[in-house]
Amino acid sequence: MSVMTGGGVVPGFTRARLIAAVCLGLMSATLTGCGDDGSPKAGASTAPASTFVSSPSASASPPEPTLSVTDVPATESDDPVTPSPPDDPASDGASDASALWGKAYSGTADISVDVYDYCDADGSRRLADSQSYSLDSTLNLSRPRTGGDETENNPFSLLFAAGDPSRAGAVSFWSSAVSTASGQDLAGNPRDPQVLLTYWDLGWSDGELDARLTDPHTQEAVALNLLNWSSPVVACRSDLGQLPGGYPHALASGTTLNGQLDDSTASLTAEGSSTDSLIEFHFAFEGTAS
Repeated sequence: MSVMTGGGVVPGFTRARLIAAVCLGLMSATLTGCGDDGSPKAGASTAPASTFVSSPSASASPPEPTLSVTDVPATESDDPVTPSPPDDPASDGASDASALWGKAYSGTADISVDVYDYCDADGSRRLADSQSYSLDSTLNLSRPRTGGDETENNPFSLLFAAGDPSRAGAVSFWSSAVSTASGQDLAGNPRDPQVLLTYWDLGWSDGELDARLTDPHTQEAVALNLLNWSSPVVACRSDLGQLPGGYPHALASGTTLNGQLDDSTASLTAEGSSTDSLIEFHFAFEGTAS
């Protein structure tokens, strides 16, 4: 059978190829069906092919989301853990020395001083003078000091001062200090130039202070535990007068500081001598926290 066209007869096999081309144009492979005469089958969509390319089938369902480990909600515990509050030294009570860090006390120290010399005819040590006086005083406690790679091995760092440091009769106690040294050791190796010097061994428990001066550090020329006292212009010639101000006498190892110390009051006594054996002293300090 042949089909007539405007230009002539179309053979049968050519007609079949035209029908196939029409079906392919309508994307009959997935969306439509074509009959032998090239017309769409019943029920096939007559929408343009481009519509089906850009629009998904109405019956298609979106893919189910896949949960990762982080997407899975946490299951609440039947017995939730309550976080502990941060450590607060001040709340640990008087038994914890850290509760005293930052405390400052002010009061009065009653001081007694015995002065000795070697002016006797036989050159022996003798008592030359005794005096007693009172000075406004302060006591400051802080966190143990750190210098270089060391930390003061005391419950707190202590600084006591009685009177003006430049005046005769003034007393100063330092439990520790940080000094500056060379940035190299004797072999030329680099080192931390900060050096911690510890003077006192402080013991404190349940409000009781028991402290002892263990190293005055006079060899390093960093003596900070001092008692200032006037010295004669010429030794053994008191008639020639005294030098103005006070001459600092380094306190010797074995000097003690003891008494009651808590977060509100300080009641302490101290006694000791100077490294040159010319001064012996005793004082009692009563102070209240500010």
